[in-house]
Amino acid sequence: MGRYVLKRLVLMIPVILAVAVLIFSIMYFVPGNPASLIAGSDATAEEIAIKEHELGLDRPYLVRLLEFLRNMFLKFDFGRSYWTNKSVTEEMVQRLPRTAILAGGAMIIAVLVGIPLGVFAAVHEGTLLDRVTVLLAVIGVSLPTFWLGMLLVLLFSLKLGLLPASGMKTWKAFILPIVAQSLGGISQLTRQSRSSMLEVIRADFVTTARAKGLTERAVIYGHALPNAMLPIISVLGGNLANSLGGSLVIEQVFAIPGIGMYMITAVNNRDYPIVQASVVIISILFSLVVLLTDLAYAAVDPLIRAQFAGPAKKVKKEESEATSNA
Repeated sequence: MGRYVLKRLVLMIPVILAVAVLIFSIMYFVPGNPASLIAGSDATAEEIAIKEHELGLDRPYLVRLLEFLRNMFLKFDFGRSYWTNKSVTEEMVQRLPRTAILAGGAMIIAVLVGIPLGVFAAVHEGTLLDRVTVLLAVIGVSLPTFWLGMLLVLLFSLKLGLLPASGMKTWKAFILPIVAQSLGGISQLTRQSRSSMLEVIRADFVTTARAKGLTERAVIYGHALPNAMLPIISVLGGNLANSLGGSLVIEQVFAIPGIGMYMITAVNNRDYPIVQASVVIISILFSLVVLLTDLAYAAVDPLIRAQFAGPAKKVKKEESEATSNA
């Protein structure tokens, strides 16, 4: 397993490198001049040229690209903001935990609510409760996150005054954005959990477990659910990735200074170092999500776990099986 993880981490390097080159190239060739925005609308051509030289925008493409890659991957330096001259690396370190709290909190709520709802609907297939659950899941998938966030602000902040509408002065400020972010994940997990459980719940091993006198709870959660987890894990991985990407929107709605809001502001200001750093950081997080998803597959499926085992372990397993058969 350790060798597999190491191999996957090594394979992440060219992917992240390709993303870095791509986002740098896009920022280089995109129309617009950050120097003219910073200098102001009344700036002369000479003043704009001076600002371009200060920012290093007048150098050739390859020179800037190589310097960008060297600073990012060898020095772990994302540069400095064109507008504030603050270190982008330091800003990322401060903002990343806030985005992680949003994505992680939404993921936890989705798991705690979505999977039990899906299992409940599968166990009560065809009943009114099942139909209501499926209907709510379809509605939840269809609702835009930003629209739901605004509704939550109107209800719980402006009308009831129970929770803050924006900012992050207290921990309560994270409740509304996490709830808004988690609704889509809850709906997706509910639908997938129901579908996976319906495929497993009529299997022979489930019937055998009931025939042995096990309680229905033990049959469902001890035998059926573990065998239905692979498709659910796929949705979990995609949901976590969507939560990270969705922070671009939800942080704008609730004015939370995370990576998403940092990136959107930088795009509007053509602050290239921030945009490049944000895209690279998000690509690293996405790659780690894919790795965690594969490891979760191995955790629930012995066949996949056997594929990850090293050659020595496989030989040892084959020898033990041969001995037992003899």
